[in-house]
Amino acid sequence: MKRISFTALLLAGACTAPSPPTVPSGTAVPATATAVAPASLGANNYRVDVPMAAPARTPGFADEFDGPAIDTAAWRFDTARNKQGWANNELQYYAADRADNARIVDGILTIEARHEALKDRADWGGQGYSSAKLVTRRSLGYGFYEIRAQLPCGRGIWPAIWMLPQGGTWPDQGEIDIMEMVGWNPGVVLGTLHTGAFNHARGTQRGAEIGVPEACRRMHRYQLDWQPDVITVGVDGRGFMQVRNDQPGGAAAWPFTRPFDLILNVAVGGDWGGQRGIDDTAFPQAMTVDYVRHWPK
Repeated sequence: MKRISFTALLLAGACTAPSPPTVPSGTAVPATATAVAPASLGANNYRVDVPMAAPARTPGFADEFDGPAIDTAAWRFDTARNKQGWANNELQYYAADRADNARIVDGILTIEARHEALKDRADWGGQGYSSAKLVTRRSLGYGFYEIRAQLPCGRGIWPAIWMLPQGGTWPDQGEIDIMEMVGWNPGVVLGTLHTGAFNHARGTQRGAEIGVPEACRRMHRYQLDWQPDVITVGVDGRGFMQVRNDQPGGAAAWPFTRPFDLILNVAVGGDWGGQRGIDDTAFPQAMTVDYVRHWPK
């Protein structure tokens, strides 16, 4: 997808990924041609099967969502592009601090997309759907990340757990997609890296997919191990995507050298999420999150 600036990028909806083949819900994606070592940045296959485990020590940043409301000292609501519309041709309006779209109940964060037009909002841009996008106020760097979440699966829904740095332009400053899934292809989760040299606009993004058949029926642990020269993305203790920085190219190829913000959102429609249309009868649709944890390196 195209993004005008990194400011716009931070405001953009879910991240961009190639459209995977349709796989019926409950069907695992075969791990064909799985690499046995970290894939070279210059390779063409980033699918691996490696163990992942959270450190035993206390996380440096954690939100267990045990309070009565979203902690606005830890999270901000990204609403900046509501009036002009979000990237990727997405169709949602991201509401700020509205319980219908983002709330905590019984220790669970819910981000809910609804089929409704919030015409009374001053920044409403004509959208027919509402949702929420949460961004950490604190940028996070190298280390291990774990987000325990259950995903929505309605056709036209596009949930994402991802990371961007502040400032600059996309894709030069990088993007880390810990989890992306689209509702028309339920149970297929993608992990992807975008950089100036390797990105969706060029069709050269680095990533892989895995089948998570019960992604919409129960919680799973979506994980990222971000090291200076190796990035691994996984689910439930198994890494499925891994890239090693071993090629010349500098920041254009590997900009993952400074802290990024962590983003949780549920987009509606868009170039990828809306590729098979939107099932308006499926709303509301929600991503629920048990916790977010980061152990710094």
